[in-house]
Amino acid sequence: MTVDLSAIAKWPNVPACYGWLSLDRRGDWRLQGERITHSGLIAFINRQYGCDDSGCWFLQNGPQRVFVELAYTPWVFRREEDSFVSHNGQPAGAVKAAFLDEEGSILLETELGIGLLDDRDLAHFLGECRTATGNTAGDDDFLALLTGNDGTAICWQTLPLQRIAAVDVPKRFKFEPHPQAAG
Repeated sequence: MTVDLSAIAKWPNVPACYGWLSLDRRGDWRLQGERITHSGLIAFINRQYGCDDSGCWFLQNGPQRVFVELAYTPWVFRREEDSFVSHNGQPAGAVKAAFLDEEGSILLETELGIGLLDDRDLAHFLGECRTATGNTAGDDDFLALLTGNDGTAICWQTLPLQRIAAVDVPKRFKFEPHPQAAG
């Protein structure tokens, strides 16, 4: 998807907007905290969602950039048969790495970028995880991984499930979850 930037040439000095639009942990758009339900508006936001060079995500609304407050990551992935799709309908592409944070959230590093797995798909995902012996990973296995037992190995498909601290995610994957106006 390519964000339409044509209006900027005609109106180059329109100030950016902060604090109005957010993306929640389930991939829903929120306007001043209220979930957006209008399908046309959602489709427009999905088409115009992009990222600047500093890792700030935004909606390009004509000449105005409306920066997005991220509840966690710039993408939220949902399971669609044997693959994943982002909150705005883009295919996630191949999964390069899988992470488990201290709250039990699953993050997937994909060709599209880093994204949080929608919690409604969590049980299915965890059910596909296996220990080094090939057994289905159980609660004790996940707890051991969460608490830092380095002898615990859990894989999802062929990828090892890696621990990650939620606070480290934005820096590691080069995005700004809380964009602010300069100055």
